Amino acid sequence: MPLIFRGVRDNRCVTLKIRIDDSAAPYEQVRAQISEQARSGVLPVGYRLPTVRGLAESLGLAANTVAKAYRALESDGVIETRGRNGTFVAAAGSAAERELAAAAQVYAERARQLGQDEKTALAAVRDALRAAQGER
Repeated sequence: MPLIFRGVRDNRCVTLKIRIDDSAAPYEQVRAQISEQARSGVLPVGYRLPTVRGLAESLGLAANTVAKAYRALESDGVIETRGRNGTFVAAAGSAAERELAAAAQVYAERARQLGQDEKTALAAVRDALRAAQGER
């Protein structure tokens, strides 16, 4: 069942859907959906996200699962925590930079799933970039 939050600033509706039968872990689903909604502008800069406990309870997840997603999002620069004031969508670079960061996150997760180490994964990226630049 989708979870809908009313926006603090302009009453935008935000929907998160967690699928238990999905191959992606629940924390990754939360991270990916919030990241995409922030990148696309559905979640505007400054939008206040629910607390970890509040979101976990609403989604029927453990608080640690949502906390892990929030930590990953903060590490990616998608959100920022302002102590007791809450967690907000951060202003983070251009749309191209945000999209690139999202693509890199997906690639890194896939490389991990395939059991590849950092050296091998980076070599594959370098090869792909060289090939793409050679096509220009």
